[in-house]
Amino acid sequence: MSQSINTICVIGAGTMGSGIAQAAAQNGFYTLLFDINTEVLEKAKTAIQKSLDYLVNKEKITAEEKATIFQRIKFVTDTNDCLADIVIEAIVEKVEAKVGIFNQLAELNHSEVIFASNTSSLSISEIQSKVQNPQRVVGMHFFNPAQVMKLVEVVKGVETDDAVAQTVYDLCLQLKKTPVMCKDAPGFIVNRVARHYYLEAMKLVETGVAAFENVDDILEASGFKMGPFRLMDLIGMDVNLAVSQSLYDTCNKAERFKPSTIQIEKVTNGELGKKTGKGFYNYG
Repeated sequence: MSQSINTICVIGAGTMGSGIAQAAAQNGFYTLLFDINTEVLEKAKTAIQKSLDYLVNKEKITAEEKATIFQRIKFVTDTNDCLADIVIEAIVEKVEAKVGIFNQLAELNHSEVIFASNTSSLSISEIQSKVQNPQRVVGMHFFNPAQVMKLVEVVKGVETDDAVAQTVYDLCLQLKKTPVMCKDAPGFIVNRVARHYYLEAMKLVETGVAAFENVDDILEASGFKMGPFRLMDLIGMDVNLAVSQSLYDTCNKAERFKPSTIQIEKVTNGELGKKTGKGFYNYG
């Protein structure tokens, strides 16, 4: 099933999806960015233009290159347009939703089109077990912002074809990313290790040891690029909570992965971070 990739289709035009689409277009791939919500697509267009303008201002690319990159992206709202060599989904963190879109697109694309999930914690093995031709389903976990961050976890489910995983690994290199191959496991590598960066930080706040601003400041002063609370605001509280809940459930309710009441309250109140204008910090 090894194949060359020429066209990339990204499903979901939120922050992660638009970042993946930009990364693909910047590296020469014809790119489809799909979302059923036209307003979300318009926001993605604006975000990508702004991101490319930043690169022009920093003299990383020319104005002509910016125009060429943007022209490589086609913004679509009809699934019938989603024909590609690889489909990368970046939608809501629910197995049913990811399975649903993959099976819908399986009816339109040939059997060897690769289906890659950007899930940060859901089981690739579970997703592929419910998808047509499960051997072509693989994890392709980007990090936010996807057009900047280098790391990508390439996750093999129990049925993932070795050649499919290798094709995705090679694609990451073409995208100028740093891929790491791993087997399907709760939280994969990064979220399994990093979960305590967030959860222990929130425990310090819950128990009154320190204010969240103090935790951020001291960790950033210690060498971390972003403190846990600023990072959660960037990622999105809903996404971060979903990962914690997933690990908690798949690791037999291990206390060390138990979601924080602070974060649950934030999500309940719709304070999801930068994307809603308020999280732990306020964003004007």
